[in-house]
Amino acid sequence: QVHLVESGGGLVQPGGSLTLSCAASGFTFSDYYMGWFRQAPGKEREFVAAISWGGAGKYYARSVKGRFTISRDNANNTEFLQMNSLKPEDTAVYYCNAARTLNTARQGMGDMTWGQGTQVTVSS
Repeated sequence: QVHLVESGGGLVQPGGSLTLSCAASGFTFSDYYMGWFRQAPGKEREFVAAISWGGAGKYYARSVKGRFTISRDNANNTEFLQMNSLKPEDTAVYYCNAARTLNTARQGMGDMTWGQGTQVTVSS
């Protein structure tokens, strides 16, 4: 059974930093792109970042490029999202998911059942 468990969210002031983690189980982690996605109130879920199987390829939404860094640990089936210089518009529930192709992730979709997500609130 697939499990995706996100953690690390919280309340942070503008300009602050957070690191999100995603623990995955129930599938062959290293066979998939891993991605981060977010959904703000009243909006559709959107692509944030993705990382290739071995970690060499990293892809970001234009809105977060230069501020967020995605990484993965295939030995422990975990991925991370380091978020710096956070802005109020980054406020959302953040989700992780796996995708067979980068195109799937870029469309805001994943191949696994979505987890509960972790809330990130950027506010003074």
